[in-house]
Amino acid sequence: MTRLPPEWDWTDIRALCLRETRRVLGTSSAADDAAQEATIRAWRHRGRCRTPARPDPWIATIARREAFRTLSGRNEESLDEELETADPRQLPAESVEALDLRRAVRALDGPDRRLLVGHYWQDLSNSELALELGIAEVTVRVRLHRLRRQLRHNLVEK
Repeated sequence: MTRLPPEWDWTDIRALCLRETRRVLGTSSAADDAAQEATIRAWRHRGRCRTPARPDPWIATIARREAFRTLSGRNEESLDEELETADPRQLPAESVEALDLRRAVRALDGPDRRLLVGHYWQDLSNSELALELGIAEVTVRVRLHRLRRQLRHNLVEK
């Protein structure tokens, strides 16, 4: 039986989701939609929160992942066109960073890409990824750690 968290202030949670999605998508209707989806996802999975007395970090992660899902769903050509035609002073830095991150993830080999996409975009747990990939859960954690370090290095070197 899933243990439900104490009552949360869903107005504050919606505001938190909107702040996080705007960091990735800028001020747009896509950010509003992603925030709404993140709020619904948090409500649906509220029993999974490991720190129900302090849910903000957990909810912020859900919102960022939803924003990246929204961003990855957009046509890359339209994103490239948007980046080329936009005034760099008006383009949110987060959009450029997200596009760089997507390109860096695409450059990874299949299993590594699957780990990152499964963990960060599809909200799969380490145990679910381990089952899917046929590897130990500890291996998933180690590989995710190494992949994050590799991506960080690759994005800083860029």
